[in-house]
Amino acid sequence: MDKLRVKGAIDEVAGSAKRQVGDLTGDTKTKIEGATQQIKGKVETAVGKLNDATRDAYDKVHDNAKATSRKG
Repeated sequence: MDKLRVKGAIDEVAGSAKRQVGDLTGDTKTKIEGATQQIKGKVETAVGKLNDATRDAYDKVHDNAKATSRKG
């Protein structure tokens, strides 16, 4: 699993909590910071998933190339 996926998940949860604290206290700045962190986490998670998919595709092509070269 790509480390950005982990970091993204942490930022999503932390941002959500911070946003909720801002809601409860009426602190607009904290609410905006939380929402921003939450969005950052979603982007990091998406990039991490893309990295994983790219790595998996590369590994599959690489493994197929090895198998083909052994046959022929």
